[in-house]
Amino acid sequence: MFEIASAQGRRVCVQLRLLIVLAAALLFAGPAAADDSSDLAKQLSNPVADLISVPFQYNFDCCFGPSDAKRSTLNIQPVIPTGISADWNLITRTILPVLDFQAAAPGLDNEFGLGDTLQSFFLSPKSTKSGIIWGVGPAFLWPTATDRDLGTDKWGAGPTVVVLKQQAGWTYGALANQIWSYADASGGEYKPEVNQAFLQPFLTYTWKDSTTLALNMEMTFDWTANESRLPVNLLVSHIYHLGEQPVQLGVGGRAYLDSPDGGPDWGVRAVATFLFPEK
Repeated sequence: MFEIASAQGRRVCVQLRLLIVLAAALLFAGPAAADDSSDLAKQLSNPVADLISVPFQYNFDCCFGPSDAKRSTLNIQPVIPTGISADWNLITRTILPVLDFQAAAPGLDNEFGLGDTLQSFFLSPKSTKSGIIWGVGPAFLWPTATDRDLGTDKWGAGPTVVVLKQQAGWTYGALANQIWSYADASGGEYKPEVNQAFLQPFLTYTWKDSTTLALNMEMTFDWTANESRLPVNLLVSHIYHLGEQPVQLGVGGRAYLDSPDGGPDWGVRAVATFLFPEK
């Protein structure tokens, strides 16, 4: 009983710390300079922009299974571009999730820990004559989950691609990947092979004061289980300064058009993205 209470206490502490950080950011942040904040916001709408950023994306989803369980996910998502020639960038995008799952049914255990890491590498031209921005490369699934119930227990890889265009404050395009598992991460109990596709069409509009309204759909298709998740997200964000540090703060909600049996119906999202533009 004491171990359960201790685990619950750790989860509560993590969530409280996140809320305190976001609250402090909103309280002490000042607006960014109008002349550069809009450009930064437009770059953030581009997944392969030449801009170092570190988003902390918090997702809350409800309601799972007969217990109407809640799920919290903190995605740590650094984006690091590297110039590999005069004409090409290599953009590394990493997603490391910190997961907090309530038991979806009586008799099951709550779970808290790291999930599997998805790391994508996009080769993208620094400029294009057509105005169409694109990137293509490999994506890798790393079995970093701290518990078998929080991950796939598989090594995986596959292609990823992004295509978009930006004009007059608008950004529209799509990002996609396909991951197949190719090896087991451990010799424990067998887990299903990974054969999963992801498609994210997106549309954003950025005003001159850096306020951005973003609409996207994060479609996941599990071909092995023949299941899909289709959440639609609507997010509003704005760039502020924490001292000299520019940060984009955003909040929004989501509705699930489709999810597996016992899956979620709705959710909310809060994002704090720290920006490191070249000076």
